[in-house]
Amino acid sequence: MDHLNSKLAIDGGVPVRERMLPYGRQHLDEDDIQAVVEVLRSDWLTTGPAVAEFENSFSRSVNANESVAVSNGTAALHAAMHAIGIGVGDEVIIPAISFVATANCVLYTGGTPVFSDVQSDTLLIDPLKIEANITSSTKAIIAMDYAGHPCNYDALQAVADKYGLYLVADACHSLGSSFRGRLVGSLADLNIFSFHPVKAITTGEGGMITTDDKELSRKMRIFRNHGITTDHLQRARQGSFSYEMHTVGYNYRLSDIQCALGVSQLQKLSKFVKRRREIASIYDNALRDYPVISPLSVRDHVLHSYHLYAVKVQLDQIGMNREQIFSALRAENIGVNVHYMPVYRHPLYKLVGTNENNRCLTAESVYEQLLSLPIFPDMTNEDVSHVVDAIEKLLN
Repeated sequence: MDHLNSKLAIDGGVPVRERMLPYGRQHLDEDDIQAVVEVLRSDWLTTGPAVAEFENSFSRSVNANESVAVSNGTAALHAAMHAIGIGVGDEVIIPAISFVATANCVLYTGGTPVFSDVQSDTLLIDPLKIEANITSSTKAIIAMDYAGHPCNYDALQAVADKYGLYLVADACHSLGSSFRGRLVGSLADLNIFSFHPVKAITTGEGGMITTDDKELSRKMRIFRNHGITTDHLQRARQGSFSYEMHTVGYNYRLSDIQCALGVSQLQKLSKFVKRRREIASIYDNALRDYPVISPLSVRDHVLHSYHLYAVKVQLDQIGMNREQIFSALRAENIGVNVHYMPVYRHPLYKLVGTNENNRCLTAESVYEQLLSLPIFPDMTNEDVSHVVDAIEKLLN
């Protein structure tokens, strides 16, 4: 780096780049745009044939028997909790480090989330710590594939089988990943995906649940459609106006416009994951020169899709707190972020009283060190170099 530009931007120096580099961003091309335009010119904007096309394509891409498209990843989690019957008095074990929706979905159906600690080097739920949280009220485990690294589903399934629990994979970070040669999406009783713009593929907003259980799939299809047993396309094909509502449901449908975009995006998934892994490799090599900033571990038996590139910062050796580091890098136009505060530390969960006597010490300790560096398929090698240059400025 030019020594003349080594003064931090936050102290009046010149930023390493002119425009903010976000931590994540969608990739859209002309094929995506054309797919949406074709639906806009068709007879069906929602509840039409593009929904089944997306669901079937998604099932094939992750080796699942059933896929149910919904309006977002949070709706997918909610539908999953409904399908397995989570209600008042039921407990569901949740990783302490996750986005709030992983826990909120349990509250939606009247259940109680019970937070379990994570592994310090991966931030994945620790299978060895789960059993201590299991009670006679426990009905399910939700594992979250933090940053795109699949959890240890063999160990988790063993615990679930031992206690007769459902295993749910929050795979919103990990589309395109695999565990011991098996694709994420086929590793648990229910597998949850998100298509938010920063995720592996996007439909603007959107979600999907995959399962091999046809009965769970049936329940979720009704749940996403107000609790009504047929949708508009089915009634049109049957030549019928009649429909019945057998349970309370929600309007969690994903439109044909979004599904057409999803089909187009899915065709580029392998390319997206390949580029994310290339960027992660560049970061890995560059950070070897800065041992005070360390990437999370990657197990040998997984293929990591790198939704996030999270690092742990040894604050005591840098002489700055995380807020100062965050602000300094943002001033360099590097859009770092933090994922995530332990969920039970949010004000809502303090009011609810969850985990008030069961702090997750590993999660709390690692959270204070966490920082997410930008990573998305459209990043150029020059963009990656800007991130590394900003870190160099900060540490020198």
